[in-house]
Amino acid sequence: MNRTARLYALVEELRAAAPRPVTVAALAARLEVSTRTVQRDLQALMETGVPVRTTTGRGGGWSIDPDLTLPPIRFTPDEAAALTAALAAVATPFAGAARTATQKIAAAMTGPAATAARDLAARIVALPSRTDTAVRTAVEQALTTRTVLHLTYLDAAGTPSEREVEPAGLLTTDGHWYLIAWCRTRRAGRGFRLDRITTATPTTEPSRPHDLPTLLRGSAAATALRPSTLDPLG
Repeated sequence: MNRTARLYALVEELRAAAPRPVTVAALAARLEVSTRTVQRDLQALMETGVPVRTTTGRGGGWSIDPDLTLPPIRFTPDEAAALTAALAAVATPFAGAARTATQKIAAAMTGPAATAARDLAARIVALPSRTDTAVRTAVEQALTTRTVLHLTYLDAAGTPSEREVEPAGLLTTDGHWYLIAWCRTRRAGRGFRLDRITTATPTTEPSRPHDLPTLLRGSAAATALRPSTLDPLG
């Protein structure tokens, strides 16, 4: 069993036993490898963000939170290539999460699916994002935690303004990303092009929920569609 398959098997062993912990010795016996190998692999999983943890003492061992992991998913070569290529091409926002997700998907795949995915991803290039990393991180955080964001924003003429916004979602068009939010300063829905946001300061103040289509109504993006890949499978 190669290391990729072994890491996959470790996760599945822990998922099957969850929430009960499993000892390193038991995992080593099931995978027919040394305890040292299992310990090293578990540490590698932890470092890559897999929610494994260890408890000491009697009855202790390694466990995983099944609510924070995905069950096994089998991709066809075309599906694997499309997914890896799409993630590899993400420039902003959530580029960091997309990059680590790509690495995890590629590491978990074997055979024709892995070959097709890596071949296509290797032939996709993206220009570096013009959005400041700190701005991108603040926008990601505000959207994820549903909190208010303070912005310094440049309009099309280059005039700066201070804004306090309640993020609702993201819009992408013509190669640009926009933060769609309720602007407390203008008391209306607004779209803020990410590369025109010069500073973004997150807060801990909860943002009110806003309906994205409602904020877009009457704007040039009123006919924006949700990606079909997010629709339920039918």
